[in-house]
Amino acid sequence: MRSSAIKIACVAGAVVGVVALSANPAGASEPRSLYAPSALVLTVGQGQNAATSNVERAVTLTCRPTAGGTHPAAAAACADLAQAQGQPARTLNEEPGRACPQIYAPVTVTADGVWEGRRLSFERTFANRCMAQSQVTSLFGF
Repeated sequence: MRSSAIKIACVAGAVVGVVALSANPAGASEPRSLYAPSALVLTVGQGQNAATSNVERAVTLTCRPTAGGTHPAAAAACADLAQAQGQPARTLNEEPGRACPQIYAPVTVTADGVWEGRRLSFERTFANRCMAQSQVTSLFGF
């Protein structure tokens, strides 16, 4: 009788151990970073809106814990976005100091991803490439 009780206790202990391991695989609950994620996909395309534009260029931008991704000026782009409190619209130069032709050939820029753990989706259409280039800062300067 005593050996049966020991066997039951061992089996119960093993089952509890297996359940605990399968519910919590090694490292699954450990945070990978102390920072909320900040990672975006940025695009520039020819067209009137994101749904219909032909994407010409796209880059990734990661700002936390360090600047990175395929963006050619990741550190400057992250600094612009941080200064704008994660709002891409606030990174744009609304008063361009450049004269542009009055030709309508729309260019759309987008930013989609996560900023400090919050979902971010931004789209802006400019009348033409000259207007876009005169208003964007390093965030969309790729």
